Amino acid sequence: MKAIVLRTYGSPDDLAVTEIDKPVPGDDEVLVRVRATSIQPYDWHHMRGEPYIARLMPGSLGLRGPKIHILGADLAGQVEAVGKDVTEFSPGDEVFAQSNQGGFAEYACVRASDLAPKPKNLSFEQAAAVPMAANTALMGLCDQGRVQSGQKVLVNGASGGVGTFAVQIARALGAEVTAVCGARNVDLIKSLGATEVIDYTTEDFTRTGQRYDLLLDIAGSRSGAACRRVLTPKGTHVAIGGPPGRWFQPATHVFAALAFGPFVSQTIVMTDVVHCPQKRQNLLTLTRLIEDGEITPIIDRTYPFEEIPAAVRYQEEGHVVGKVVITV
Repeated sequence: MKAIVLRTYGSPDDLAVTEIDKPVPGDDEVLVRVRATSIQPYDWHHMRGEPYIARLMPGSLGLRGPKIHILGADLAGQVEAVGKDVTEFSPGDEVFAQSNQGGFAEYACVRASDLAPKPKNLSFEQAAAVPMAANTALMGLCDQGRVQSGQKVLVNGASGGVGTFAVQIARALGAEVTAVCGARNVDLIKSLGATEVIDYTTEDFTRTGQRYDLLLDIAGSRSGAACRRVLTPKGTHVAIGGPPGRWFQPATHVFAALAFGPFVSQTIVMTDVVHCPQKRQNLLTLTRLIEDGEITPIIDRTYPFEEIPAAVRYQEEGHVVGKVVITV
């Protein structure tokens, strides 16, 4: 089968189509014929092995080389075969998954617990845009943010993959959403349900005088101290991302925000979507919202499988609106 194999840390130029053996599913796994996958910062962080500090921490970055050799955290496709302990899926089923690896290939083995039936009203390409980004937004809003209907939610970084889902999910849950993005995306974000949109190029959202019950901080464009200014005394700051960097960022931005948690009245937490223990349940929740018409994936560009290096390069530029999708 064809796959993009990552043998050493490097740039998109080091990614090449390689012929490898088709994987065999384990007892609790499902073999999926991948029809589409998507690109996200998670992939290029692993491609480059950055930030370097993460190589010294427990996780999926190896010290000298990558632990994950086939990237692609999201995938959508059809079940090809199932392991002996899998009873929920059968060959031919249309599925999607957050597997954290394996999507950059024609076939991937996925744990059954990371897999769910594909939303009926989405194509494979649309479904592949959902899992990691939408799950991050869902966890940030519900698990860490504990958002309630009627609360005021601020989404900083509203035009990216996580942000476009966060605006829609928060609105679907009954929150009043204020979003922060660039001028060219204001109309799009309003159409997704934001009551107010702040153009970060002309206004500092931390100095508007407004207060929010929940800040979903995806862009990480302001310090933790500045972010606390926009929260109510019992508000919650959910740290998701920060500015990219070779050595320490975005890790230090997130950890710096968390460090103040014990000393302030607000709650400061982070979202760890990679180690989410209820991936299937969250995918089922997202499917209900999608099939009810509450949320829809926003796709910036679609590339063929052979152009994954170009797709990763575009994602790295940092101006993607919604998601970049790959047709396999």
